[in-house]
Amino acid sequence: MKTLLVKYTPRNERSSTKKLLDAFRENIKNSEIEELDLSKDVPDMFLEGNLLAYIQRNYLGNNLTPEQKKQMSKMDRMTEQLKSADVVVVAFPMNNFSMSAPVKAWFDSVMLKGQTWDVKNGNYVGLMNGRKALVLVTSGGFYSKEPMAAWEHALSLTKIEFQFMGYSDVQGILAEGMNAGDDVKSANLKKSIEQVQSIAQAWHK
Repeated sequence: MKTLLVKYTPRNERSSTKKLLDAFRENIKNSEIEELDLSKDVPDMFLEGNLLAYIQRNYLGNNLTPEQKKQMSKMDRMTEQLKSADVVVVAFPMNNFSMSAPVKAWFDSVMLKGQTWDVKNGNYVGLMNGRKALVLVTSGGFYSKEPMAAWEHALSLTKIEFQFMGYSDVQGILAEGMNAGDDVKSANLKKSIEQVQSIAQAWHK
């Protein structure tokens, strides 16, 4: 069994998101652990060169030139890393109501046609069946209830991405109120950590 931890926690020890991820890591048993730090190993964005190379190879079935292979190399590496994992945990703070740019770039990197999803008989088909995904998000405000629920595009979008790729079990935890008073922050963080621990223990028996 292999567990991939994908994190974007540039605030390091000051990060509430890191505390959630650490709680999961501490409860992993009987699993190889691999970590990807998106603040250090920054994914490539789709720009003109690699986007055209991706279309040529994954949609049109054409061979790539050496330069095009180089342009796709980081995306291919991160995709293979994801495909090798039975469990993936993605942890990041909400920024401006959604995921940070490196996190979105990672999803764009690994959601490659023919690798993690495909089209069959005119329908989208996820290729990552049998795998589990957990999304850990922290937010300064409160977004699980109205009137702010419609503003939340971090946890909800991330879960959709994994569901699209066909993950069999997709769980998500939003630790809210990290900019609230200390009592509220501590209580919400404690509750979320307990949820993380429960999932980790269930997945790594």
